[in-house]
Amino acid sequence: MATVVRSLRGEQLLAHTAALRTVYAEAFRLPPWHEDEERVAAFLVRLRDDVRRPGFTAALALEGTDVTGFATGWTTPDPFPAGRCYPQAAAGLGPGRARSWLCGAREIDELAVRPTAQGTGTGAALLAAMASDAPDGRVWLLTSVRSPQAMRFYDRQGWTQATHPSPDGKGLVVFLGPRHPARTLAVTGGGQDAAARAARGVPGAHLPTHGG
Repeated sequence: MATVVRSLRGEQLLAHTAALRTVYAEAFRLPPWHEDEERVAAFLVRLRDDVRRPGFTAALALEGTDVTGFATGWTTPDPFPAGRCYPQAAAGLGPGRARSWLCGAREIDELAVRPTAQGTGTGAALLAAMASDAPDGRVWLLTSVRSPQAMRFYDRQGWTQATHPSPDGKGLVVFLGPRHPARTLAVTGGGQDAAARAARGVPGAHLPTHGG
């Protein structure tokens, strides 16, 4: 059966909470995430708040009525946030670039695909749906160097790695979408400076985007 990707806004997503819980648990119990039931429950608590964020949007991957994957995102506020994992993005880019490149852009927070649907193009379809209507192509995400699979996935989808943390398996990486106007600056090294090198090991909270 063909996969269909459906876009949702705001609290519409909460009608699918049970399915989202199943997909999240199956996707992120695997290495390198190893998320347990406590982390799954925390995701559901966050989601109830996240759907009220300005610019919140989501995408569901459906095979018939079965949810096989999902993605969520919202508009990054200005000033650039100081909580969660945002300090690592700001340290990697530098405060000025973090604000000009990311504030007002769509950030993709979660991208999850059931293991049985991985490798079928579901993750790519979800990512494309989330990026397709981002204003001026300004869309971004964070993932971790702990997941080479996620890093390769975003690269294959035409996303640009904008920060280059120490390859010790703990750093977070900023990726810019294929139409982001700053992507050429990131390729030429504009996204990495002394702040990035000094920021290795900055603690973070929940990883915003695990990868599809």
